[in-house]
Amino acid sequence: MALNPFFLQGSQSEQRLVQNLINEQLQIYGVEVTYIPRKFVRKQTIIKEVQSSAFDDNFLLEAYVNTYEGYGGQGDIMTKFGVSLRDELTLTISRERFEDFISPFLEADEDYELASRPREGDIIFFPLGARLFEVKFVEHEEPFYQLGKNYVYQLKCELFEYEDEVIDTGIDIIDSQLEDVGYISTLQLIGTGITATANAQLTTNNKGYLREIVLNNDGSGYTSTPNVAISTAPFGIGSVDATAVAITTTRAGIFSIDRILLTNAGAGYTTPPLVTITGGGGVGAAATAAVEQSNFGIIDFVITNNGVGYAATPTVSIVGASTSPAAAEVNLLADNTISDILLKNAGIGYTVAPTITIANPSLINGVGNFERGEIVKGMSSGIEARVKEWDTDTKILKISNVGIGTTQAAFIPGETIQATESTFFIVGLTTIATIGVTTTLITGINTSGITLNQDVNQVDFGQLPVIGFGATVTSIGAGQINISKLSLNTTGVTTTISVGSTVFSNYALDFFNEENQDTTFESNDILESEADDIIDFSEGNPFGTF
Repeated sequence: MALNPFFLQGSQSEQRLVQNLINEQLQIYGVEVTYIPRKFVRKQTIIKEVQSSAFDDNFLLEAYVNTYEGYGGQGDIMTKFGVSLRDELTLTISRERFEDFISPFLEADEDYELASRPREGDIIFFPLGARLFEVKFVEHEEPFYQLGKNYVYQLKCELFEYEDEVIDTGIDIIDSQLEDVGYISTLQLIGTGITATANAQLTTNNKGYLREIVLNNDGSGYTSTPNVAISTAPFGIGSVDATAVAITTTRAGIFSIDRILLTNAGAGYTTPPLVTITGGGGVGAAATAAVEQSNFGIIDFVITNNGVGYAATPTVSIVGASTSPAAAEVNLLADNTISDILLKNAGIGYTVAPTITIANPSLINGVGNFERGEIVKGMSSGIEARVKEWDTDTKILKISNVGIGTTQAAFIPGETIQATESTFFIVGLTTIATIGVTTTLITGINTSGITLNQDVNQVDFGQLPVIGFGATVTSIGAGQINISKLSLNTTGVTTTISVGSTVFSNYALDFFNEENQDTTFESNDILESEADDIIDFSEGNPFGTF
């Protein structure tokens, strides 16, 4: 029998009618899903291997759920690695809707290689169950060429398994699902640092102090810090017994003593005392003391402020008139404060106590916040990572993808961790100003303290924003300045503005923890504890006795 003569079997009007009917059916019976295309961030250039990908766009799209009775696939199964979720989902979407409302946006971005159709590897957020599914196959010929055209795509999807992708869609219900998924490291950052201070104490009543201790033999086999004993000073007015500590090191896997430092140079020694090194599990270390009897030197230090935020050992500067200058180093505690200053050399010929200057922490004031998904960089190591979570109160930064952009293995304690996107405005001064309509001129302003190229920001946000982000001072006149961007207001307004500088958010690093703190099932601890409750081997062998 011939085809129905009332249909043209492929005219544009017929095809358009069918497409409109399908679109309407999807909008009536479908589910509103979020389509999230995969963006290729980095590729290996030789074999074109994708090394990193991101999902930072989102598009609302209506889709019909083919598996209306529930998820397809194998469901939840038990494997030797624990419970595995293998749900599948088949969705039907409108070809026209995708090509008209999604493809144009993808074509404008070079990181999307295939924009004309849905692509394998893209993910879909399915609101019924709040799950992410990855597109595994795109069927474009079912139903098969009705009236000479295909009208839908069928997306064969599987439950998304996260690896190291960056998901930053801006939709919290989507992004938050993967906050604690993957290999996550933590950075403990320092919010505020305080410079330590100290004073030097000179030998006074009795000279005869230990100038230094010379290590003659570093020994070997030390598994812990050995004890250093110095024989007592001869009895006399002002006599003080010297004390010292050993600093160990490792060379080629062998522990030995690196140096011996004075905690107190003593006083009243007429001859070099005996230095004895014991304990620590090692042998062979030997040292001698050098005594200075004719001049005054530094006997010890008094810490007046232990400081805050020393993630790395600071240097000590000793400035004062002397025949031979003293040298010292800091002993740093685990809480990033200074416990004491140790003498390498007590110096010779001081008549007045020298000035002691301890270097500042690597960063006195950390500023700003980090946004989820952005890259942070260690300014000394050059290593980069992706932000997973930032806690403003505890200054704990959770990161993933450690090692982006470098072969460095880890961040360096004490270095500055800096954002690559998030910025912080540091206020230099605040003043009242009048800003005209769509102009760069700001009048009625006190220009004292304002310099060229400073950043300008609006303080009074109770009013409409009138200064755009990134505005800078381009010229300064009598009671007025010009800025680099036109004002955004429609009527003249007097508001409070601030002039200062914009910096990337940054903090000093206290320590770097490479352990994954958020993988709940990494070691199957939950399964093991549950099993222990079922079978208690501490009470006896349930399988019988030998």
